[in-house]
Amino acid sequence: MHFGTKAVHAGVEPDPSTGAIMTPIFQTSTYVQAAPGDHKGYEYARTQNPTRSALEKALATLENGSHATCFGSGLAAADALMKLLKPGDEVLATNDMYGGTYRLFTQVFAPMGIRFRFIDMQQAESIAEHLGPQTRMVWIETPTNPLLRIIDIRTVAAETRSHDLYVVVDNTFASPYLQNPLDLGADIVLHSITKYIGGHSDVVMGCVVVKDAAIDARLKFLQNACGAVPGPQDCFLVLRGLKTLHLRMRAHCENGARVARFLQGHPAVAKVHWPGFANHAGHVVARNQMRDFGGMLSFTLKDDRMEAALQVMRSTRLFALAESLGGVESLISHPASMTHASIPKAEREASGLSDTLIRLSVGVEDAEDLVADLAQALEALS
Repeated sequence: MHFGTKAVHAGVEPDPSTGAIMTPIFQTSTYVQAAPGDHKGYEYARTQNPTRSALEKALATLENGSHATCFGSGLAAADALMKLLKPGDEVLATNDMYGGTYRLFTQVFAPMGIRFRFIDMQQAESIAEHLGPQTRMVWIETPTNPLLRIIDIRTVAAETRSHDLYVVVDNTFASPYLQNPLDLGADIVLHSITKYIGGHSDVVMGCVVVKDAAIDARLKFLQNACGAVPGPQDCFLVLRGLKTLHLRMRAHCENGARVARFLQGHPAVAKVHWPGFANHAGHVVARNQMRDFGGMLSFTLKDDRMEAALQVMRSTRLFALAESLGGVESLISHPASMTHASIPKAEREASGLSDTLIRLSVGVEDAEDLVADLAQALEALS
């Protein structure tokens, strides 16, 4: 079955009581039982909810997994994955990553005794050199946030296969439409559903998808025991958003390419980070493991003053200055002070994230209007 068909139909069956084609919103906290333990598969809404179950089934199908678990946010999903570990374990993570994940690692779980090392994973074949006896997880983002670096998932999985560890891929920037890490050897896939999967900037949610039933059982235990679950209304909205994921992602990719090429040719722009360029360090890997190059990009100006970057961000009219990404509307942001402010400046700069980097989430508006908006914002510099 092709992706678009799965996006429309996966996890969804007509409601048996009414024939409703859309999964109902089961807005209930509990379920009546005929006798203690004699129920219809649902006991309490933190533990199970039919709307959430339909969404989890759909997400597992889209990622070519067997099981999915939804959480109240992407960080709640990451939090659950950290709880697969114990004090003394080590996580090897990419050094270019979402600031909220970095904060969770270093300020929540590091004080609890989990060790984190952040390395450049672009040379995936050398990953084994960094593994230690206590390494229990390798955490990958690809494309990375915000520098759009590409990590070879298949090579990392192959190089670590003989070790007792989990390979986790944060697939948020790509979405299941562009990339399926489980097919490349990863053990666990994480998404901030808030972004491309939800796609309409109206839901905060996360999910984890796996093939291994034992990992899934542990995650379902953590979902219920810790309680960071999404509500049925949000699950309904994501189910609705999934039906157009393939259509939206095509538009994001087409517009992202138009905007990236415009910026690359603009005399005021110093560098554009977008894996679709043939001279991008990860272009070949991206071409092999992704179906297209996505709608995320970042860039710097030749005028490297902070005021110049701020001027551009103040001057856009269609690109809204806001955190988040992956919605139908285009967004512009300043990673150093917004999404990555929790990472110390020295560490940001060491990984290549300058204070003047500008990040774009290119939406699904008409590309000509987006290019014109950036053109007038860059013109304001002069």
